[in-house]
Amino acid sequence: MQHAVGSPLPPPPQPGHGPATGWSPAAPHPGAPTAGPHGHPVAPPAPAGPHHGPAVPHAQTGPAPAAPASAPAPPVPPARDTTGHIQLPPGGPVAMPSPPPGATPADTGSTTLAVLLIGPAGAGKTSVAKFWAEHRRVPTAHISLDDVREWVRSGFADPQSGWNDHSEAQYRLARRTCGFAARNFLANGISCVLDDAVFPDRPVVGLGGWKRHVGPGLLPVVLLPGLEIVLERNSQRSGNRRLTDEEVARIHGRMAGWYGSGLPIIDNSQLDVPATARVLDDVLARAITSPPKW
Repeated sequence: MQHAVGSPLPPPPQPGHGPATGWSPAAPHPGAPTAGPHGHPVAPPAPAGPHHGPAVPHAQTGPAPAAPASAPAPPVPPARDTTGHIQLPPGGPVAMPSPPPGATPADTGSTTLAVLLIGPAGAGKTSVAKFWAEHRRVPTAHISLDDVREWVRSGFADPQSGWNDHSEAQYRLARRTCGFAARNFLANGISCVLDDAVFPDRPVVGLGGWKRHVGPGLLPVVLLPGLEIVLERNSQRSGNRRLTDEEVARIHGRMAGWYGSGLPIIDNSQLDVPATARVLDDVLARAITSPPKW
C-alpha cells in the first residue's frame, strides 16, 4: 500500500486574485494626472520654483474629492508550459536521483525515481512494474507504453499484422506521450516506472529516445528470463498482446544483446512478481550509488 506524503499542493491561482507571489498594481507616476470625483483627470499642482514661490493650492468650491477607488486586479492568464501545479523546466529535467538525508544506501522506498523496465514480451515487465509501484512508501505511477499505444482506436496499427510506417509512428508517439507524463509526475514529486521492449540494436530510437523524452536521470533495468519461460507466459496472454512463438523467440534473441551493455539485468526465470520487485529495489539502490553508463 502506498501512502501519500508531504503537504497538499496549493490550489492554482483563481482569476481576479493575482498569482500566489502577491502581485500588486504599480503606483501612478508622480507626473501623471489623478482621478477627480467624477472620474475626470485633475492636473497635478504646479511645482515650486525660484520665481514662483511655494505652490498654492487652488480654492475648492465643491466638496472634497473622494479617494480613488482601487481598481480590481486584472485576471491572471495561466502560465505557459505548465501542467498541474508545478511548472515543467525546459528540456530533460530528470537528473540522477539521490537518497534523502539520513536514508541508507539500500533504501529506495523514500527516493523519487524514474525507472525504465526493459524486456521481451512475456518477461513480466507490466506485472512487476505494477507491483513495485503499488508497494512503495512514496507515491509512484506506472506508465505502460502498451496501454498508451492502445488509446488509438480507429486506425490502430497492429505490428502483428506487419511492421510498417504507421505502427512505427504510433510507437514513437506513445513513447513521447509516456515521456511527457513521466516528467509531469516527477515534477510533482511522484516517482514513475515505465515499461517497454527496447532493443539494444536500435539505440537512437530505444534508449536514446527515452533519454530525450524523460531525462538523463532515467534508470534502465532489463528483465530477461529464459526463452522457455517467456514462451510459457506469452501463451497465457490474449488479444493483440499475444505473439506467435516465432516472434517471441526472435525478440528474445535480440534482447540477449543487452548482455555486456553495462545495464543491470535481472533473470527472473525462477522468481515470482514480489521476489522480482525486491531484486529490482536492490538493483536500483546500486544504480543510484553507481549510475550505469548508457
